[in-house]
Amino acid sequence: MTDLSTPTPDGLAPQAVHESTASARHTRHRRARRVRGALGVTLLATLLPGSGLVWTRRRSGWLIVLAFLAGAAWLGVYLSDRANAVAFVFDPARLRAAAGIVAVVLVVWTGSILLTWFLARPRPLRWPWQVVGLVVTLSLCMVVGAPVALSGRYAVTQADLVTHVFEDNESATAPSDVTVTDPWGGRDRVNVLLLGGDGQTGRSGIRTDSVVLLSMSTRTGDTVMFSLPRNMMNAPFPEDSPLHDLYPDGFRGYGDPAAYMLNAIYGQVPALHPGILGRSANEGADAVKQAVEGTLGIPVDYYLLVNLDGFKEIVNAIGGVTVNINEPVAIQGDTDAGIPPVGYLQPGPDQRLNGYEALWFSRGRWGSSDYDRMLRQRCMIDALIEEADPFTLLRRYEALAAAGRDVLRTDVPRTLVPAFVDLGLLVKQADVRSVAFVYSDDFFPGDPDFAWVQDKVASALRPAAPGASPHSGGGRQVDDGSDTSNGGATGEGHAGGSVEVQDSCAYDPVG
Repeated sequence: MTDLSTPTPDGLAPQAVHESTASARHTRHRRARRVRGALGVTLLATLLPGSGLVWTRRRSGWLIVLAFLAGAAWLGVYLSDRANAVAFVFDPARLRAAAGIVAVVLVVWTGSILLTWFLARPRPLRWPWQVVGLVVTLSLCMVVGAPVALSGRYAVTQADLVTHVFEDNESATAPSDVTVTDPWGGRDRVNVLLLGGDGQTGRSGIRTDSVVLLSMSTRTGDTVMFSLPRNMMNAPFPEDSPLHDLYPDGFRGYGDPAAYMLNAIYGQVPALHPGILGRSANEGADAVKQAVEGTLGIPVDYYLLVNLDGFKEIVNAIGGVTVNINEPVAIQGDTDAGIPPVGYLQPGPDQRLNGYEALWFSRGRWGSSDYDRMLRQRCMIDALIEEADPFTLLRRYEALAAAGRDVLRTDVPRTLVPAFVDLGLLVKQADVRSVAFVYSDDFFPGDPDFAWVQDKVASALRPAAPGASPHSGGGRQVDDGSDTSNGGATGEGHAGGSVEVQDSCAYDPVG
């Protein structure tokens, strides 16, 4: 049996050594518990700013906690109203102010986390525990700081995008009788011209190869899309337009006929007659608006110009799109010049396309008609909507915003954007049809019968009798602009008065 009273070589009895070891172990365990407790309080400060300072009995903690809870409650109530939320995200001043507030919140929040650790940590504390505590505390600061800083950066990015797209967009042809309280000026329908151009949105030489008028009911959201061919000649201008005095028989003249197609008006009118329509930030778009108004016989209120070359940046920003391809689609190529395509998008179901491929899926012309191209563009719109889920938009927002700066231009006033968002939600649930004016026995783009065109537009916009509409129930359909009841030919081999866009976008390979 060991005699615990016998001294050890260092002069201490074994019992004393045992007690000393136990005491040291107890001290270490107690210190570890105190460190874990301090880190727990620091975690609490991470979850609720200022709460860690409350635990350490600092009055400033209560101020931070109450300010944070009050601010979060107010923000939740404010943004729960869709009108407030939309007005906020399209107001550069409020967005930049929010970015400043976010910066203050970030400093206060991370500062309270660091201060909580330094106040709650045990003293004295050996350097290994100091390192562990500091690493954990800084990690918690990063967990909080990364999303908060990102939200501030997104606010600045959104402010820059809104400023670039919606500011300094004075128009000579936009309605002047609209207000925030009456955004449609008493109109039953608002008509927005969608233009797709082949160059930078501000470049004078741009050609608008895609011309679609979106006519939306301001009451129900029921919508008709009218598509005009890019090579349409003799576009008329409204009688009260200065351009009608210059071109009483439509947009025509001597020289190259291509200079008088519909897609040339955007560049030609500002070059030939600068300032003729009045003060405008985009004279080309104003001229096209008036040409479409004269062609279709209905007012054109606003325009939205999309740079088709930049469209591929949008697709790349969301990571690509998936479509069904039923027949080979040409990449590049010029039919008029006899230049063959450099390749084809091959048929197949669920084809994943990058931005370049998606661009040519939408605009490829070699071997296909304008009617086919219009249907592919509608399929591409559906594919973009399918791909652009909220998580993807948030994750890739900065890339999308950067692309949007170079892709979009419009004369829609920024103050009316909330009203357009509300209208867009109506349109999403309403009946949407497309009328495409393509080559047929009734419609020849080289010399159109504009009285026939305007009759078709009026017919498409005429309210159907109850229960008589073939397009009820929110279906998205396309009418080719011909009237088979009167023996009108559909042209380009498309028989029938309408086809379902969903069916056209399904995988159904040709021959």
